Amino acid sequence: MSRTNLSAMKFSSVYPLYVQKAERKNRSKDEVDQIIRWLTGYSQSELQRQIEEETDFEGFFGQAPRLHPKSSLIKGVVCGVRVEEIEDPLVQKIRYLDKLVDELAKRKAMEKILR
Repeated sequence: MSRTNLSAMKFSSVYPLYVQKAERKNRSKDEVDQIIRWLTGYSQSELQRQIEEETDFEGFFGQAPRLHPKSSLIKGVVCGVRVEEIEDPLVQKIRYLDKLVDELAKRKAMEKILR
């Protein structure tokens, strides 16, 4: 998927898919929210506001208080691409989030997911 397609996608349309993926593996919405807050620095109320305002991914990450300093430790493959090798900063942030949700769905311990 190209940067244009990813950046224009609404975070609010993808968020329920993250929650569904986690819940299918007996993980919770709260854990998904914790991962998102860890990565972006949003508070729970700020995260909820981003969802309600139907912010696209570009705005979601652009308005994030801060990307977690340990986000560069996120490694692995998402959609056949190594996240640490993605050159576009926005696409890399989106894939970081995808990777963290994947790890949650694979029943990895939160302490390991949040590095």
